[in-house]
Amino acid sequence: MATSEAGKGRMDGPVLGTPGDFPDRPERRGRLVVHVVIAILCAVCAGGWGYVMWAAKGDTEVIDQVIAFDVKNGDSAQITFEVNKPSDRAALCRLRALDVDHAEVGSKEVNIPAGERYVRLTERLETSAQATSAHVQYCYLV
Repeated sequence: MATSEAGKGRMDGPVLGTPGDFPDRPERRGRLVVHVVIAILCAVCAGGWGYVMWAAKGDTEVIDQVIAFDVKNGDSAQITFEVNKPSDRAALCRLRALDVDHAEVGSKEVNIPAGERYVRLTERLETSAQATSAHVQYCYLV
């Protein structure tokens, strides 16, 4: 430790030393290569995750939309919804009624036959408790 006469205990150089103070430490080479490899791995992982999320979206040929729902009754919920699908294919939709805690209190699967492209339906769901909302969970072609 180097000290000056004027200030006892005061350091003149870096506290942890300089690279010359550690001759047995190997030189750092190839840091760029390591960073490029990590960047490529991150890009591959991000691309793979993007593909998984895109593929999990399912068949987007069925478009559903809730028009209205009525949850006034304590033992049922009524939902009016529209489905737009290819006219030559049938579809299956699952309807859900939820309570104030977002727990499912009722559900129903509805088959929509082939023949019409645009269908508007009103369905009644039996519920086990007072529902606060109703929605279409999913619709897909069968």
